[in-house]
Amino acid sequence: MSEAIPVGHPQPGETSAWVRRFLPLVAPGGTVLDYACGSGRHARLFAARGFRVVAVDRNAEALATLEGVPRIEPRCEDLEDGPWPLAGEVFDAVVVTNYLFRPRFADMLACVGPGGVLLYETFMLGNERFGRPSSPEFLLRPGELLGCLGAGFTVLAFEQGVVERPKAAVVQRVCAVRRPADATALPPASE
Repeated sequence: MSEAIPVGHPQPGETSAWVRRFLPLVAPGGTVLDYACGSGRHARLFAARGFRVVAVDRNAEALATLEGVPRIEPRCEDLEDGPWPLAGEVFDAVVVTNYLFRPRFADMLACVGPGGVLLYETFMLGNERFGRPSSPEFLLRPGELLGCLGAGFTVLAFEQGVVERPKAAVVQRVCAVRRPADATALPPASE
């Protein structure tokens, strides 16, 4: 019998139970983008399981801890200002935790390749009663992740609300798979 995974919000060095739960959906040996990775706890998790990981953050000091870790490519990039640093890149999975920057949400979604998995978990409105973040700028609205995905994704799991463990917080999380291009589409009608 396997051990139950606690469903709380992770502490800074602890990997997310949500991410661990859905990690098996990612194509074995695939590529993973740890988006706004911080110290790279999820990059390390995926790399330890044989995935090639691109770990992106603007904090060079945090990224330095990933230098030399096998299968991890740390990249110091600003995901909020300037040219989009991931233009044209697609991954078998994109992992985002504890981060929200709405103006680049569509760019981030474009990084999920056909058949790829999006694992997203962050704070939502109501979290202000438990502490930071407390600004609405950094808190999802109810159902916001679902509304952002559009028709190109199939939602496998979605949760929102209060979690008690390991720390009380109000979170929203989604696991979704990008639909592959429809190979059975009818050809254009002949004139």
